[in-house]
Amino acid sequence: MTGRPHLRLVKSAGVGVGTFLLFGVVTGLLPNPIYVRMVERTPTDYLFLLATAAFAAVFVYQRSLTDDPIGDRYAAGGIVGGFLAFGCPICNAVLLALFSSSALMTYFDPLRPALGAASVVAFGGLLYYQRRRCEACGR
Repeated sequence: MTGRPHLRLVKSAGVGVGTFLLFGVVTGLLPNPIYVRMVERTPTDYLFLLATAAFAAVFVYQRSLTDDPIGDRYAAGGIVGGFLAFGCPICNAVLLALFSSSALMTYFDPLRPALGAASVVAFGGLLYYQRRRCEACGR
C-alpha cells in the first residue's frame, strides 16, 4: 500500500472530477464557448460521462491500495469506450478522418448507447476483479 488514506481519496476524487470536467468540456456536454456540440445531448450521454468519471476515480483509488496493481490497459480501454459513447461522433477528428460524417451518423451514432453499456460492464468487471485480488480493499 502506498500513500496515506487521505491523499489516496483526494487523488482519486481529483481524477474523477478532472475526468468529468475535461471530457464534459471537450464533448460539449458541459456548455462552453470553446466547443460546440453538433449532435443533441441526451440523458444517456450524461449518464455515461458520469459513469466513466466515477469508474476512473474508483479505479485510481483501488489501484493505490495494492503493491501489484493490474488492469491499466483495460481501464484505458474503458475510458476510451466511455468517451466514444458520450462524445459527438461527427466532432471526433479521428473518427471523422477514418469515416465520413454520414457514415458516422448512420452507423456509429446508433451504436453509442451499446458501446457505453459495454464500457460500463467492462469497467465494472475490472473493478470487481481488482477488488477481489486486493488484500487491503476488504471483502
